[in-house]
Amino acid sequence: MPMRIIDMATFVALARNRHFGRTAQELNTTQPAISSRLAILEREYACRLVERGDREFRLTPAGEEALMVFQEVLEKLNTLKSDLKEGGSDAAYIVRIGAIDSVVATWMPDFIEALSHAMPNLRVELTIEGTRDLVAGLSRGEFDLIFGIEPAIGDNFRSFIVCYYEMVWAAAPAVIDEKTTYSVDELSNMPIITFPKGTPPYAYVAPYFQDERVLASKLTSSNSLFAMINLLIGGFGVAAIPSVAIARELENRLLCRVSVAKPFPPMPIVASYQTAVGQNILRAVAEEARKSAASFCDNAASESAWVPPAP
Repeated sequence: MPMRIIDMATFVALARNRHFGRTAQELNTTQPAISSRLAILEREYACRLVERGDREFRLTPAGEEALMVFQEVLEKLNTLKSDLKEGGSDAAYIVRIGAIDSVVATWMPDFIEALSHAMPNLRVELTIEGTRDLVAGLSRGEFDLIFGIEPAIGDNFRSFIVCYYEMVWAAAPAVIDEKTTYSVDELSNMPIITFPKGTPPYAYVAPYFQDERVLASKLTSSNSLFAMINLLIGGFGVAAIPSVAIARELENRLLCRVSVAKPFPPMPIVASYQTAVGQNILRAVAEEARKSAASFCDNAASESAWVPPAP
């Protein structure tokens, strides 16, 4: 049986999703059909392209080589279609983006708008999750590009710091004395709102205090930045939070900065994306993210957000 374009496209989608079920769902077919198309390719080349019996999806060395060739062939076919079709290609590319809510609340809308102008045929699927779930999802092939506070580690990923956010202690004006500079011990005696224990954001808060056991006794956790902001506005405790995420609340005096003796370290926003599949498109998308974040930082209040210096 001759190799077909659909078999190559299926293999590329399978390498991208790293999961037979998700690939079948994306291509609107069944898992047996995906397995059959893979078998056709493996018979054609008389070698295994995907490791069997491994709990983690993995391409063989031959599979890695085939993936590079198939991507190039499919990209050339799409380019040819675009050249032959007046008005450009009508083929859409889906990019699955995951982001923490601190990004969604700041420059993500500008980023999505920039993508719509720069890549009109690009379709974005956006998911809001915590960093830990985003990194796990990227590793499972559920995302193409993520924005969190920690990088994805592995040979198939590339990561870079998009920007930094200033972190401030914030509370409702009625909760604190704005003329007082609070020590770490004084803060630890107040109700503290943070992300759940074991998450990357919590790992930023815990070292701020000398005794984590004291922190735990005063802690209220939430996995939503927006819920944390509402709790603060409602007068329940203090929280370390990116100042750019509460700019309107600070301006309208719904919240205020807590003056502290020990400043809180800035929070990095880290982009990670797959390098095995759709490398050219994902690089272009990541570059648009870099531009959107830089533009946002340029227009943000002084020292509340900034981009890292060029290497």
